[in-house]
Amino acid sequence: MSKKPKIAVIGSTGYSGAEIIRLLLKHGQINLNTLMTSNEERISSKSISISQALPQFINQCNLPIEPLNSSLLKERGIDLVFLATPNESSHRVIPELLRHNLQVIDLSGAFRLRDIDQYSKWYGFKHLFPSELELSVYGLTEINRLEIKNAQLLANPGCYPTSILLPLIPLHRANLIDYNSTIICDSKSGVSGAGKSPSTATHFSEVTENFNAYKVNQHQHSPEIWQELGNSKVIFTPHLLPINRGILSTIYVKLSDPVDAKDVSDCLNLNYSNESMVRLFKEGTLPQVKYVAHTNFCDIGWEIAGTHLIIVSAIDNLGKGAAGQAVQNMNVMLGLEETLGLI
Repeated sequence: MSKKPKIAVIGSTGYSGAEIIRLLLKHGQINLNTLMTSNEERISSKSISISQALPQFINQCNLPIEPLNSSLLKERGIDLVFLATPNESSHRVIPELLRHNLQVIDLSGAFRLRDIDQYSKWYGFKHLFPSELELSVYGLTEINRLEIKNAQLLANPGCYPTSILLPLIPLHRANLIDYNSTIICDSKSGVSGAGKSPSTATHFSEVTENFNAYKVNQHQHSPEIWQELGNSKVIFTPHLLPINRGILSTIYVKLSDPVDAKDVSDCLNLNYSNESMVRLFKEGTLPQVKYVAHTNFCDIGWEIAGTHLIIVSAIDNLGKGAAGQAVQNMNVMLGLEETLGLI
């Protein structure tokens, strides 16, 4: 590109929005032009800057936080919009952004599921935009890179699914996993995965010195995992860790006969040895959350246990699980070096 692409962030004061801004400020090849709020966010009559709202950006970024205005984005020549807004906000706003021919990366779940009838059950609202849903590309970068290059609307993956799908998809596609057996995904996330809006479950006194499962058999990321893996025989249970950020997923699968450790190693290396954002550990050496905190890496380790494979993956839920993967996808969509702003 002869000039730096102009970028806007909507939902700029939430955890994911702020992380996107942090990454874009060190990117070097884009122009962070506009910051906006979603309609649900309250804004004062007196405009404030991002550095006033989030003091970590003092002397780094003083862009004003403006009300959402898709026409203004078009007038300013914005090339790509990050939408770090709640599910129903994204659902309502995205058709308008697409009508202005803007490229959109949506960090919500509003356009991840291809079956439009699933939204009422898993997200609590009726999806009203089937044609826009048809346009949506699922943004698991290492798996769907070719489709991402030409996407106008990109559905950034959920944090839990990213940690589960990256190790499982290559093994599943290579027929190394027994299709008749259930896959168990036991995942734990830091509190920032719940978003910035306060709730009883995320109060300090509820989280500290505690560890609990939640949304068992009810989490909205379950159908996303089933869809992208092409296998509904997956039991996914999320847990809340008393840490700020990070996800550790322990995944149990039955191997096809006569798959062995070399088959597993060869498959993962074939798919990921040249990927800059996926780090493979040797058999028996396992990832930890602290290795991936504040990065865009997905670390994958594994161990053979008889006829079963135990996989441990780790990501930062705000990095590879949200903002980092979104910036990685932006780089792919704009034809830029994929790791810009991330390493």
